[in-house]
Amino acid sequence: MFDKKPKSYTDLLGKTNRIVEGTAIKGDIISQADFRLDGELIGNFQSSGKIVIGPAGSVTGDIICRNADIEGKFEGKIQVTEILNVKSKSSIHGEVICGKLAVEPGADFSASCTMKTNMKNLMPNDGQQTQQKTS
Repeated sequence: MFDKKPKSYTDLLGKTNRIVEGTAIKGDIISQADFRLDGELIGNFQSSGKIVIGPAGSVTGDIICRNADIEGKFEGKIQVTEILNVKSKSSIHGEVICGKLAVEPGADFSASCTMKTNMKNLMPNDGQQTQQKTS
């Protein structure tokens, strides 16, 4: 009577990837799921979800995502289609493009900032991301 598909193992646990403190990655990361980074990334990151850069985390490169919480260090260009939360102990240097921005007092925010409230993100299956303005 009720045809319910059993959820996959990853659906039951949630879809958050994690790079722990002490791990360094050189290269690009493309993920459909949310991501928490407490290690170091030297390269670009792209996700249709949320990235959290923890207090010990750092990114040198470009980020494209839907939402972001930054507590660690970021240097480069970040494009967030919805909300970028910059925590009090974070350090951001570079270029910021976002829909909404929240910066806590004490944050090191040395970046150019562009607000794009009418930006719509499209993420096709191949992982390439494009931006389209809506009317």
